[in-house]
Order: sequence, then structure tokens, then C-alpha cells
Amino acid sequence: MIPITMANPGERVLVKRIAGKDETRHHLNELGLMEGDTVSVIQNNKGNVILQVKDARIALDEKMAMRIQI
Repeated sequence: MIPITMANPGERVLVKRIAGKDETRHHLNELGLMEGDTVSVIQNNKGNVILQVKDARIALDEKMAMRIQI
């Protein structure tokens, strides 16, 4: 598994694991990001990513994005 920060813009990736404390995982789940989901990487700028998650786009800083394993 690698962090989602390694994905290129335009890639569709499978979220295999969300690491971190329970509140971090819960926060990402509330944003619509769940293990087992396929998401699209819209932009990846030095680790800061914008993801298409279902019908929404979410922006994550590098620290948060590093917790998402693909």
C-alpha cells in the first residue's frame, strides 16, 4: 500500500486503508471517504490533494492525505 499522495491527477484509486486516530478516520468518513471506495484524484500539488468522492470534491492537506492508503 502507498499513500494517496503518490497518485497522479486523473487516476482512479481504491482506498484500502485509512490510518490514524478514531477521530481522524471518523472525520474522513463524514466527508464521504471510506475504506473500499474508489475515488478520483483531481489534483495533487506537493502532497496536497483534491479528490472526487462520490458527488463531492474534497481538499486534503498532505498530513491528512498521507493517512489514506491505496
